[in-house]
Amino acid sequence: MRSSIEVNGKCLEVQWHGPRPEEALTLVFLHEGLGCTAMWHDFPGDLAAATGCGALVFSRLGYGGSDACALPRPLRFMHHEGLKVLPELLEKMGVTECVHVGHSDGGSIGIIYAGGTQALPLRGLITQAAHVFCEDLSVQSIQAARELYLEGDLRNKLKKYHGPNVDCAFWGWNDAWLHPEFMEWNLEEYLPGIRVPLLAIQGADDPYGTPAQAESIVSQAGGEAESLILESCGHAPHRERPQTTLEAMKDFIMNLK
Repeated sequence: MRSSIEVNGKCLEVQWHGPRPEEALTLVFLHEGLGCTAMWHDFPGDLAAATGCGALVFSRLGYGGSDACALPRPLRFMHHEGLKVLPELLEKMGVTECVHVGHSDGGSIGIIYAGGTQALPLRGLITQAAHVFCEDLSVQSIQAARELYLEGDLRNKLKKYHGPNVDCAFWGWNDAWLHPEFMEWNLEEYLPGIRVPLLAIQGADDPYGTPAQAESIVSQAGGEAESLILESCGHAPHRERPQTTLEAMKDFIMNLK
């Protein structure tokens, strides 16, 4: 079911799968830096069905069918999402118990929320390809994406999902990550504050980040934490290794119940 909700004075696109919050644990899907609700495809519904949970999927401001945002984004845009937007969204959607499933930037936002707020509804955190610091590899791949957007067909591919928001989505993400000061960006201070169980999934061949990201997350998390490094897998485990990823997430979630 697709709809929208006003958060922080702006309309966000939301989609719901399965039981409502008063009936079951809610899986909250936090998309990647170029993602949106539609780009999760069937994965949220499949994971909700496999676990008996509900699933809340939404597009952040400037993405998909949500309202546009002002550019350039501040370099702390993920902090704003994790500390301000996400708590308000969960409250307005009536989410009382949840597991966050965050991909790339979404995983980083989940870390900020889990370690930087009271995180009262949170029962567990799953990250895929999350970043807690900026690597040279990340910058190189994001620069390559910029060239594909300007000279290749990346813009047309993304426009299918973001529509009029396509330039807002791309440049808001790309300009921030390529800003010289972003090399100093670091989220490791939030890791000790994460008290819920955590699963960090990372593709061994991720062009946007090395396994050092997952190692840092697991070694510094304040609660029980484990990593899953997938061989022959890049930046999107739920798309590249869907069955393995779904089973790992299912097992993690079922152990929380």
